[in-house]
Amino acid sequence: MKLTVDRVGKSYGDRIVLKDVNLTVNEHEFICILGHSGCGKSTLLNMVAGYLLPDEGEIRVDGQPVRGPSKARGMVFQDHALFPWYTVLQNVAFGPEVQGVPKRKARETAERFLRLVGLEAYASHYPAELSGGMKQRVGIARALASSPDILLMDEPFGALDILTRDMMQRELRRIYEKLRPTILFVTHSISEAVYLADRVVVMKHGAVAEVFEIGIAHPRSYESPGFGEAMARIERLLMDGAGEVPA
Repeated sequence: MKLTVDRVGKSYGDRIVLKDVNLTVNEHEFICILGHSGCGKSTLLNMVAGYLLPDEGEIRVDGQPVRGPSKARGMVFQDHALFPWYTVLQNVAFGPEVQGVPKRKARETAERFLRLVGLEAYASHYPAELSGGMKQRVGIARALASSPDILLMDEPFGALDILTRDMMQRELRRIYEKLRPTILFVTHSISEAVYLADRVVVMKHGAVAEVFEIGIAHPRSYESPGFGEAMARIERLLMDGAGEVPA
């Protein structure tokens, strides 16, 4: 297994955020973690990243316990978090440079990943000159430039308009098919999870409620056989005693 979450628990004071969470992820698998706000999915992602440590249980990557952040686990946030004083190229080259890669090689790496996300023509632009979708593509390129084994994505398309979001979903699948990293992707959207993932992990009340194998060949669309049925199964689980269902 690439990633193992073993009986993990996390609390803040009297508030239990995660309880007895168990999950295994295979190498090269695309996993979506889905659930209502406050169910613990972003906390789990931050623990896999090493930004938080569990109070109970253990998280292991390649059999080794996660004790802190690592370049082997790249993070893409909902807020792109680009440095506004750096150009697009400088933003993407930042990670390799911090890791000690020579400046010229870091620049070549940045150029390669900008080509991958289709933004090589914007290398000398600053973040303020880019659209929301373009900024997120730079954020993905920056995460990938550090050559992570696992790409962690915390609702990266949540703030985008629906058309840009659809485009970014297609772009992410294209990038994934080319590079085949292991991806953990947090979302509120049932349709996004079914479109992207090999498996969808549904979380409720700080625990894994169920894991759904999607089993629909890529490329997928909303018209693909089984797409609507997969959405309906997940929706029923989320609706069961939980009130409103995410869009």
